[in-house]
Parts: sequence; structure tokens; C-alpha cells
Amino acid sequence: MPATLIVNARLVNEGREFDADLLVENGRIARIDGQIAARPGDQVIEAGGRWLLPGMIDDQVHFREPGLTHKGDIASESAAAVAGGLTSFMDMPNTNPPTLDAAALEAKYALAKGRAWGNYGFYFGASNDNLDNIRTLDPKAAPGVKVFMGASTGNMLVDDPDILDGIFREAPTPIITHCEDTPTIDANMAAFKAKYGDALTAEMHPDIRSREACIKSTRLATSLARKHGSRLHVLHVSTADELALFTPGPLFQADGRRKRITAETCIHFLRFDRADYATLGNLIKCNPAIKDAGDREALVKALASDVLDVLATDHAPHTLEEKEKPYAQAPSGLPLVQYALVAALELVHEKKLKLAQVVQKFAHAPAQLFDVKGRGFLREGYAADLVLIDHDPFTVKREDVLGKCGWSPFEGRTFQHRVAATWVNGRMVWNGEQLVGTPVGQRLEFDR
Repeated sequence: MPATLIVNARLVNEGREFDADLLVENGRIARIDGQIAARPGDQVIEAGGRWLLPGMIDDQVHFREPGLTHKGDIASESAAAVAGGLTSFMDMPNTNPPTLDAAALEAKYALAKGRAWGNYGFYFGASNDNLDNIRTLDPKAAPGVKVFMGASTGNMLVDDPDILDGIFREAPTPIITHCEDTPTIDANMAAFKAKYGDALTAEMHPDIRSREACIKSTRLATSLARKHGSRLHVLHVSTADELALFTPGPLFQADGRRKRITAETCIHFLRFDRADYATLGNLIKCNPAIKDAGDREALVKALASDVLDVLATDHAPHTLEEKEKPYAQAPSGLPLVQYALVAALELVHEKKLKLAQVVQKFAHAPAQLFDVKGRGFLREGYAADLVLIDHDPFTVKREDVLGKCGWSPFEGRTFQHRVAATWVNGRMVWNGEQLVGTPVGQRLEFDR
């Protein structure tokens, strides 16, 4: 593989923006310097002052394989991800079959090999009857153990208090939680059905899957983590109310101590709110629900102030036919990976976040939180997972969507930046207009 030299770039890394050249050799960042002379045979990329970022690491996706591949699969969704500047992903265990034992976990890694455009890791799932499997999990085999403390598919709702306590006591990896209290949601749904019958609409979703359901479950998760000293990461925080449960500050203190309880929000909670149900309806139905404008603004501020540590997508595609069903039958989830980074950069354009903060939350922090080896930063010796950002507005069109479901909740929206190129393991896989070459994603390594 010939060396690639990216010249005259504006690098964004570890809180700094600076002008430099970057040399890629053998899939890794070989050198970062103010000026690097090209050698015969080098492929030279003129950045022209454009932003060069580390590839984003999305720690929360549902790529639907195995078992639900009519909605998406590892190949199709990872293609959409690299087109959006997301070079690594961590996929959830609620597939069919669910990832509840070592054999199912390794089967998913086998499915990704040679087909994933980005680098891949797969979570191990928790259920009411697989605590022994969690105890014996190789901590290097998965980014974490996913616990659905709210409704999920199949046998993955963990609602046995003793099992929950055991998971928080014995899990050998970070514990990742979906926090919504199912009894609260069930009671809300019963009340709405009693009042409205079959005339339920998506506008009711944030009241059925209510903030109270989120708060109750998140409070339980954080209390269990404090009891056992667990490493807990709470996914997709959707309310302002939950923010008081988390401590602001960096992931690592000056003395090296690690933040034990962390949390994230997702891009759709920052770009949509309750008012958008009127036009988008089931297209933005997701769990937990998109809530009020006040929550949206509070979540942005919580990212900026390090109350929230990570920005992710919770990419969860469904077909339009499925989304067009009546509210109660329409599945929850929306496709996001292709436009998540440019949607986050819109917050920079709006002066609500700094560019370095987006890079911290979407690249550095996931790498640090999950002990990802050699990725997530622009550092010499690290894997050359890179994204070049062009300052060129564009409008999202359905025909440009690469995911298998074929639609985006951002259709018709204009973003101020676009992904001009993406490199994975030193190879360009997206040239700003189309995929390039073949999938080169590698299995993520966890340095534990």
C-alpha cells in the first residue's frame, strides 16, 4: 500500500486545532509535522485548510445482523457509517439470535470479517438467566455488557433484582445500560389506550415513554454502580432531569483516576424535539423518546460542560413500510450514522459546541471509555482512521442514503459541512461522493 501524505490540513485533536501535514504508512499515522516533504510514490492529498479529524467511534448502533437483515446489515450500515465519517462502531446484542453467550458473540465477529467498512466491536448481552456467561466473559472480547433495564426484544429485559445486582457486582467489562422503567411505561400506555383507544399518535410517545420512566431506571442503575464500584455507562440520556445523577468532569483526573459512572446522549436528541412529531411522526419514534425543546438545549449544554461524556447515534433502521404502520405497531428507532457527524458539526456552526468538543465526545471519549487500542486520536503510531471535512453546504436527499432502509430523518435539511473523505486503517473508503475499494474494517482491540 503506497504511503498517503495529507498536506495543508487543519488538524483537530485533544483540544487543539493546528495546521500540519500528516503521513500515513502501512495503515498507521507515521508522522504529524508542520511540513512533510513528499517522496516518490507517495499519494499526496491537498487538504487546503480543511478540517482533518480522527475517525468517529460510534459506541451505539443496531446494524440488524443476524436476523433482521431486511432492515440493514453489517455491510450496508457500515458503508453508510464511513460515508458519514464514522470509522468504528460497537453493535448491540439484541439481534436474532441475541448475543448472550461466547459462541453467539464470535459468530457476529465472523459475520463482520471482510464485510465491515469500518472497525467493529460487539456487545455481550445480559438476560435474567445468563449471569454465569457474563462472569466468564473475556474482557478483551467485547466493549461491554449491555443491560436493557427497560423493554427490549426477546429475552433481554433484565428485571430480576438479584440478577441485576449480580451483573453490577461481577461484570468484567463496563456495564452499558438502556434505562427506562417498564412498569411505568406499561401503566402510561394503558392509560393512553383507555382514553384514546386506537387513535394513539406519535405525538404521545414522549408521554407514554415518559421522563419519569427514564429517571427511575437511571437512578436505579447509578445506585447499583455506586454500591458495587462498577464501571457504568448510561446510554442515550434524553431528559434534563437525569443530568443531576452524573458528575461533571473529565474521564480521567490529573492523577489518572478514571470516572466510574459516565453517560452519553445521541444526535437525534440534539436536533429534534417534541414539535417535530407533527411533521415526522413515527419516523422519529425511538426509545427513549425524543422529548421537549428544553431537554434538547440542556443536553447540548451538558455535553459542553462534561456532564455527558459521549455523543453517539443509536442508529436503528426500520423500513418505511414498518414506520408507516399505526403508532402502536410502528417500531422504534431511526437511521442516523450517515449524517450524525455533520449534524453534530451544525452545533459548532451554531456556536453551541466547539469543534474540539465534538471530536472529544464522538472520537476520543469512546476510545478512552472502552479502552480501544490505538484508535480515536490523531497520534503517531495510531491507526489511520481519518475524516476530512469540507466547508460546503449540502441538503440531505433520499436518493443519497446508503443504508438499506433507504431514508433519513434529516431529509430536506441543509448542513454546513460535508464529509470530503474517510480513511479506515490507512485506506480511503469514501471520496466524498462514493465508496472506494473494498471493506477494510478490523476487529476492535480492547486494551484491558
